[in-house]
Order: sequence, then structure tokens, then C-alpha cells
Amino acid sequence: MLKKTLEWLGDSRRALSSFPAPIQDEVGYALYLAQVGEKHASAKPMHGLGAGVMEIASNDASGAFRAVYTVAIGAKVYVVHAFQKKSKVGVSTPAPEIDVIRQRLKRLREEVRNERNDF
Repeated sequence: MLKKTLEWLGDSRRALSSFPAPIQDEVGYALYLAQVGEKHASAKPMHGLGAGVMEIASNDASGAFRAVYTVAIGAKVYVVHAFQKKSKVGVSTPAPEIDVIRQRLKRLREEVRNERNDF
């Protein structure tokens, strides 16, 4: 079994470390599954952000937590963003969080493209 390297973008690792321990465990296991080419039951595609961009949704009594990762850019699993969903209405990801995800994905795609051009 080939395990992909996990790379954290922006403050995603710090944000995840602030989540409650059971949420950290669930997200960590979901990311491990992504590294070995599988998909956790709570991981769903994020539409409109490109192929291979997935959102892990986890909830507990303290709130709703999300982690976004991609396996479709380069040869690694990139954790793009992690956040606590503050909105009490609706199921969609808040626009400011989508903006952060879009910006980080754009930067990541440019970096990977530049790395490929350097060879």
C-alpha cells in the first residue's frame, strides 16, 4: 500500500488542532484514508472547486466542523482548510470560507504547475 504524503496549507493544521479531540480523531482518520487512496463516509465532493476537492463534515455538541482536502493536485494529499462552521442556518459552506479555499487552491495549483515546469 502506497501512502501519499500529507501537506497542510495555511493555518489548517493549527485550526484542526483546536477542534475537540473526537473531531480531530475522525478528521485524522479520514485524511489517513485519503492518503491510502480510500474515502471516509463523511467525505463528500465540494462542487464548483474542481475535481478531487473533498470536504470532511463532522459534528458534535459543540458545533459543526469542516476540513477540506484535495488529492487531485500533484502527488500529495493537501489539507486546504479547516474551520468551525458558525452559521446556524443552512447546510452550505459560508462564503468567506469558500473564498479562503478558492485562494489556497489557486495558489497550490500555481505552485505545482511551476514545480512541473522546473524539471
